[in-house]
Amino acid sequence: MKIVYPICCGIDVHKTFIVAVIVKSDSINPTYLKKRFSTFHNDLIRFRDWLISNHCDNVCMESTGKYWIPIYNILEDHIPNVVVANPKWVKAIKGEKDDNKDAKWIADLFKMGIVRSSFIPSKDIRVLRECSRYLFKLVNNRSSEKNRFQNALTVGNCNLDQVFSDVFGKSASSIVNLILSDNDYSREAIISSIHGKCKSSPDEILSAIEGVSFSQSQILRMKIIQDHMVYLDSQIRHLESLIDSLVSPYEDYIYLLCSIPGVKRTSAITILSEIGIDMSQFSSHHRLASWAGLAPGCNESAGKKKSVKISRAGVYLKPCLVQVAHAAIKDKNCPYYGNKHSKIAKRRGKKRAIIAIARKILVAIYHMLKTGEFFNPSDLVTIETSPKQRIKYAKSNLLSAVNQLSSNGLSLEDIIHFFKKDSSSTPLLD
Repeated sequence: MKIVYPICCGIDVHKTFIVAVIVKSDSINPTYLKKRFSTFHNDLIRFRDWLISNHCDNVCMESTGKYWIPIYNILEDHIPNVVVANPKWVKAIKGEKDDNKDAKWIADLFKMGIVRSSFIPSKDIRVLRECSRYLFKLVNNRSSEKNRFQNALTVGNCNLDQVFSDVFGKSASSIVNLILSDNDYSREAIISSIHGKCKSSPDEILSAIEGVSFSQSQILRMKIIQDHMVYLDSQIRHLESLIDSLVSPYEDYIYLLCSIPGVKRTSAITILSEIGIDMSQFSSHHRLASWAGLAPGCNESAGKKKSVKISRAGVYLKPCLVQVAHAAIKDKNCPYYGNKHSKIAKRRGKKRAIIAIARKILVAIYHMLKTGEFFNPSDLVTIETSPKQRIKYAKSNLLSAVNQLSSNGLSLEDIIHFFKKDSSSTPLLD
């Protein structure tokens, strides 16, 4: 095999130390330089200086948990080629595995150019990704607390969920706070706490809370849950304001993605935080779909195809795209994805159809970020039902984008200049 990197380094990463091996293949017999460093910041800087002094511009390490991130941060701006590989591509042979041999094995594989690089976005995208994922966790925690609170109401024979569509609405929250208060309450007090626009009748509401029996410990537990929900709401608001400040350089890309049916601002931010804006990291949209866990598996042996299920990749991106797909197939202004979903669902079922629509949306995102064009699929004419419906969708899409740009403080001239970059929107502007 041809040697691609004559001088390269393989790193075996651990929590407290790293083992680095530099291989120099200038002659017939390669030479190896091995050294061990701790993962403290000063020692990692010494490791970086050791690489530079040996003229090593190519480094490969496996993605071991989160332990590779400090090393990558140290090398990112000083070493031209830093590859973080999936462990399955650099896995050592059984019986030939220890801390010293692992680094040498990684270096020997990497010098031949047979180790694939994982997708590592830029520093600002990585920071945005951390905040976006943390927001996802906080929203899940808030939902868990809401479910816990509603279960506590059910256990106490409080059936407000049968008369209110939202137990945490204004009227329901007032009634619950009145029940959990230390003061005695009457029927008149409950009726007076009902909002004027409440659709439920007072008799139904009184019947729902009749027989409520909360012990003092249950009341204290429910108040703790309420306090935690209030705290989570405040933290979510702070985190959302932080994310808005982080995505300010990418507002144009957010407006671009919002032209896709089903994609709103929150979904667009999540998508950008996961895949970034540079699509040259992926050789094709097939690679992106496989990286996101939306491509069928390839597992064939002896002429028999085994499981072709999608992989478990895309832990944060895949649920977001599936949510977008559900919204896209229900979009009445643009039935493009809805028609595709109905055709696939007849043959393959609704679950596979949703995954297929999520993959189609990801492919559209790939090409839109690569070309800078707004959502305008080539088969839109054949999918839509009538020319009037296509014009209606284009106008509504354009008006929503104009409203978003104007709310950002741009003048009408700037908005026209922004949209004239895309030739497809110029006739509507004229």
